Amino acid sequence: MALPPLRDVIREYQLDARKKLGQHFLLDENLTGKIARQAGDLAGRTVIEVGPGPGGLTRALLGSAAGKVIAVELDPRAAEAMRALSAAFPGRLELVEADALEIDLSTLAPAPRQIVANLPYNVATPLLIGWLRQAAQWERLTLMFQLEVAERIAAAPGTGAYGRLAVLAQFVCSVGFLMRIPPEAFTPPPKVFSAVVGFIPKPVQPDAALFAAMERVTAAAFGQRRKMLRGSLRGLGGEALLERAGIAGDRRAETLSVEEFGRLAGLVAG
Repeated sequence: MALPPLRDVIREYQLDARKKLGQHFLLDENLTGKIARQAGDLAGRTVIEVGPGPGGLTRALLGSAAGKVIAVELDPRAAEAMRALSAAFPGRLELVEADALEIDLSTLAPAPRQIVANLPYNVATPLLIGWLRQAAQWERLTLMFQLEVAERIAAAPGTGAYGRLAVLAQFVCSVGFLMRIPPEAFTPPPKVFSAVVGFIPKPVQPDAALFAAMERVTAAAFGQRRKMLRGSLRGLGGEALLERAGIAGDRRAETLSVEEFGRLAGLVAG
């Protein structure tokens, strides 16, 4: 079954990109195919895509060896486009009409499962943090963000981009900056570059209490990043906490490694 051009799909379903939904559609088949390949061997896997829009990346995922693709879509116009696409791939494309922020995606399919998505810009960070909390549920995540956000996720200690997002992501995953994508690749073009980041969850994962403690520690440390840690972490134990962790109180948050933050979180979690 020949598929219609994506621009025809946009026209047929009146899929003008809406700013409130953070929509920017990627229509270049070479790029969508490359993103799908960045997810590695998908044979037998269930791949969950959030915000498929007209289905450019969805088509690339269906063209892979993935056993099944589940598209989670909030926009009813795009949901209609997904229903039409599913007819061309009987039994391989499932539509879930929902807000990805409000459901547990890991309940949609058994393991091994992955997420591959061009995330809506306006909800990308909260979606990511939610998935990091349950990193053990995922084999891999291959996600597109605004370039600035991607750089913050992959940043190293001591750099300007290093902050809470980098620590949380790198605490539970091996993180890789995979590719940059220019604005003109999208319809409509955003004002910024985008980038794809890969996340491979580590074999040993923190329990929920430890991850929650890491969220508290990083929120305090980077919430007042100009302060020395003895000041920014005062509410969590300040100098005494730092002494127990073997970390000098006159250091600042951006100088700490992920492992050092892990020591602090372990002490806070008790």
